[in-house]
Amino acid sequence: MANLGVNIAILRDNKILLTKREDFEIWCLPDGEVDPHESVAHAAIREAWEETGLTVQLNRLVGVYSRPHWLGDGAHSILFVATAIDGALRLCPGETIEVNYFAFDQLPLDLIPWHRGQIQDVQQGIGGSVACRQDVQWPYEKSTTRSELYAQRDRSGLARQAFFLEQMAKVAPLTEVVEVKGHANKPNL
Repeated sequence: MANLGVNIAILRDNKILLTKREDFEIWCLPDGEVDPHESVAHAAIREAWEETGLTVQLNRLVGVYSRPHWLGDGAHSILFVATAIDGALRLCPGETIEVNYFAFDQLPLDLIPWHRGQIQDVQQGIGGSVACRQDVQWPYEKSTTRSELYAQRDRSGLARQAFFLEQMAKVAPLTEVVEVKGHANKPNL
């Protein structure tokens, strides 16, 4: 299964916060994996705190960056722009060895190569989309496969659409929480 992660561009005074990883001693955006049962916005806020000591407000969803041939099954990162609202910079033992703000024209040379393009997108104001958490529960056992669901559909005697609508009627009403709503073409530098 492909890896899903978040990157966070924390901005202050026209500078961007980078962390230096302990494992390879290279600079990067604060980042990390999305945990099970966690929204991508919550993962970004959590990772920012864990890696920098800052509580952040997410201001903008920049985009999704896919590396389909990375780590065997691929990796996908969702990049958010954020502002620190509380906390103080600190290191995360075992993960970061330095944390520092950099001017956009003075990024370190030893920066993860694909983060450089993401940082350019942040600086150019790319994005402005919405990140929503849709609180809807899967109406089957967690182990139910798509093939098993299709077999149940075929045995039901219902038209495909009728089967879907009948099964989804079992789902509690959808609640949707807007976690980040940005504004197109208005960079938050």
